[in-house]
Amino acid sequence: MEIGEYVVRKSYGKDITFKIIDIKEKKNKKIYILQGINFRIIADSLEDDLENVEDDFAGDKDRIFNSRVNESIRRAMVLRGRGVKPSQKSQKISKNDHLVFGRPGKILHVDGDSSYLETCLKVYKQLKLDATGVAISEYEQPRKILDYVKECKPDIVVLTGHDGVIKGTTNYLDLNNYKNSKYFIEAVNVLRNYNASYDELVIFAGACQSCYEAILDAGANFASSPNRVLIHCLDPVFVCEKIAYTRINEVVSTIDVIENTITGIKGIGGLQTRGKYREGYPKSPYIN
Repeated sequence: MEIGEYVVRKSYGKDITFKIIDIKEKKNKKIYILQGINFRIIADSLEDDLENVEDDFAGDKDRIFNSRVNESIRRAMVLRGRGVKPSQKSQKISKNDHLVFGRPGKILHVDGDSSYLETCLKVYKQLKLDATGVAISEYEQPRKILDYVKECKPDIVVLTGHDGVIKGTTNYLDLNNYKNSKYFIEAVNVLRNYNASYDELVIFAGACQSCYEAILDAGANFASSPNRVLIHCLDPVFVCEKIAYTRINEVVSTIDVIENTITGIKGIGGLQTRGKYREGYPKSPYIN
């Protein structure tokens, strides 16, 4: 087996599709480093437990969550069609709805994994969201995030990548038991020192199994992972979509945001947050 090939783990019932991203030697045995295609997970395995599959193969969990992705995109587009109408119509405006336009919130998505970032950017585009993506290693995010925020001037910032609980952990509130949670927390602190308003700068932070409570305490609006589960790579995208397309005079229901994600209540949580969608009138006759 070679780097770049797609595989499943037989011992796990071939539930998740992985890509081989590295091969290491340990005690004269090859250890294959694997990255989940849909889930933000890095794992390792011996060759005996792996089976090659085509790049379009979908394991049981992949199929379940792929159907949820398609449903979330469909639901977002349907609800958006209802949501872009003027919230307070004068008699004149009600007769000229075609002249009403709107601008959703602008997103800066910082990801420690370039392949997941690429996947997210494709879906942002599909959802017609203005999103800028930057790949930055988790440990570098606290040092670099503010420069990108000042340059991009986003309404919503995503800080994600890889994380995980150290094997054998019993104290889930000790940051020393997490691989990268402390970096997400440091980056959130940097942003909140720059802009303390939860409504002006909306922050999503965390990855698989991240220390949810500490990230929220640092100042994030939304975070992962309440139950220390794996999150889907598109979970942050669907959080952003809900915030970006909710009017600024409305507070988004936290339950609605979570229901719009792939992983749901076990993977994502947060606080009440004001929307970022601004209506305008009239629409320019020179823009399609």
